Amino acid sequence: MIGTKKIKLFIDAHCFDDEFQGTRTFIKELYREFVKLSSNFEYYIAAVNIENLKNEFDFIPEVHFIQYTSNSSFKRIFIETPRILKQHQIDVSHFQYIAPFQKVGKYIVTTHDILFNDFKSEFSFLYRFSRNFLFKRSIQQADIQTTVSNYSRERLVHHYGLNAQYIHIIPNGVNSTYFEAFLKNETQEYIRSKYGIKDFILYVSRIEPRKNNILLLEAYLDLKLYEKDLALVFIGKTSIRTQGVEVKIDQMPIEAKKRFFHIEQVNEHDLLKFYQSAKVFVYPSKAEGFGIPPLEAAALKVPVLCSNKTAMKDYTFFGDHLFDPENKEELKQKLNKLLMQEDDTNYLRISEQIKQRYSWKTGADKLYSLLRDTFSELC
Repeated sequence: MIGTKKIKLFIDAHCFDDEFQGTRTFIKELYREFVKLSSNFEYYIAAVNIENLKNEFDFIPEVHFIQYTSNSSFKRIFIETPRILKQHQIDVSHFQYIAPFQKVGKYIVTTHDILFNDFKSEFSFLYRFSRNFLFKRSIQQADIQTTVSNYSRERLVHHYGLNAQYIHIIPNGVNSTYFEAFLKNETQEYIRSKYGIKDFILYVSRIEPRKNNILLLEAYLDLKLYEKDLALVFIGKTSIRTQGVEVKIDQMPIEAKKRFFHIEQVNEHDLLKFYQSAKVFVYPSKAEGFGIPPLEAAALKVPVLCSNKTAMKDYTFFGDHLFDPENKEELKQKLNKLLMQEDDTNYLRISEQIKQRYSWKTGADKLYSLLRDTFSELC
């Protein structure tokens, strides 16, 4: 148990100023559970849009919201953050990927992935060069080095020469809401009445080359599922333009265009309803440091087809519903078969396995243990 001294914990939450991404879920859900473990922390959370932070972190009892004055990454990393840490005499700071070069107190750095090293063609040279410099330096200077999966830890060891013994895995999880019972006909009616969409295949994540959206789009068109009144729904912003996807959409038959929907962003309530309403969820990504969406869908007992590459190779509970994201014919065969199946009780078992293996409490317990052990001198 950490002692009676209040430990000042700073959380860099600038990612809440940008488009939705996995790091936002990681920070929010991890600390939702973490705050339940001890009352000995005083929280300082920083971003430009602090009104948004107040909504996102309303579950933290003793919290100070700090406003960055600029959206400039350079200014935030080199000027603002060190000044804030000194001003508030912060004991421990938690950063995602990049920490300030100037050390003020202790640092936790979570490097979710370094996929740009293994999938170089998907990222520009400048992107790879700058990220490698910043990510490597940040995790090397961290007092607590963390990542989210076995895969990401292996790649950090391989590319940065780090010692696996000192890289701690704080896994992502699935919010308990995704395990609650629901009436599928009611959620389907909600989506139909609000969005005009029914009977659909769902994909949730950003649109960019490594996400391999084009594979799902081609499989949908090749199988002519639009002729069977099946829609295809993409939910996620375009973070990197993918010319192949844009061309394929432009060339779609008129009937297919009527049944293809790209929604850049929905609120958490509606995202849950989309998951619940889907006939099938497909995740064709070639590269992930973790990959939360297929777990969320499967937790709701929605049939899932998921890529078997990178961190997702750990999702062995999907069995035959894993596929090679480089093999369109395999996806087409498995998608067609899954759509023809009656209700599969196997997804009861999969949902339960996800509940046991991917709990945010597990990650919070791990973080608390690391803080207790590493910062015992702060007691």
